[in-house]
Amino acid sequence: MEHSKQTQYSSNEKKDTGDGGSVLNGHFDGMVKRPAGGTARAAAAPQAPGAESGSHRAATSVMESWKEERTRSVEDNEMSLPSLAAAYTTILRGLGEDPQRQGLLKTPWRAATAMQFFTKGYQEKIIDVLNDAIFDEDHDEMVIVKDIDMFSMCEHHLVPIFGRVHIGYLPNKRVLGLSKLARIVEIYSRRLQVQERLTKQIAVAITEALQPTGVGVVIEATHMCMVMRGVQKMNSKTVTSTMLGVFREDPKTRDEFLTLIRS
Repeated sequence: MEHSKQTQYSSNEKKDTGDGGSVLNGHFDGMVKRPAGGTARAAAAPQAPGAESGSHRAATSVMESWKEERTRSVEDNEMSLPSLAAAYTTILRGLGEDPQRQGLLKTPWRAATAMQFFTKGYQEKIIDVLNDAIFDEDHDEMVIVKDIDMFSMCEHHLVPIFGRVHIGYLPNKRVLGLSKLARIVEIYSRRLQVQERLTKQIAVAITEALQPTGVGVVIEATHMCMVMRGVQKMNSKTVTSTMLGVFREDPKTRDEFLTLIRS
């Protein structure tokens, strides 16, 4: 069995974009905002002289969720279905199959409909999902939802990625309905993805929505592009993490989060 590979994000790439930001490959390159003030836990990790505060850490190549527009609608699905089905018919012929044989007659339409479902995250916005689910609450201890099932599609090979997502955040007088954390995972995972970007997008969306003291996201996933093809390593897993705010700055808070998701 191969050892799991862990990718830990760093914030070495920093940009000062002022009030604006640049857009790269459809993703907003802006700043992760931190709440004014803080808690006793945040104060537990003093900053080294000259070190940048969390408010200056760049969320590189990640959409600013609250400003993100839908890139596909239900009407778009209906209009594009025939062309998607025709494309699958071409693929079947290219593979040496006969699209007219009985078992394949409806396959192009089934495959086109399935692909639209696999990528339904393009039809949703975070702001719609979180509407009326953010509550004022005087709670400043860690909130964790772990083992959230995740299914996505590798944008390089169009084959599945599946695994589990663990999310933790330290509230700053506001909490989020627990099921909405799973909905955020669903929106971003139901797109063409790479795991590294998916992890960051989930963390930044929670930060923008709640302005918590800190957020931690860990994803453990199996990539079928490594299992079914290429190196064909059946037991390989990829582990990625994004730590923002006090989760990055305070080792004790980070260790508490990592210990709890492993328990």
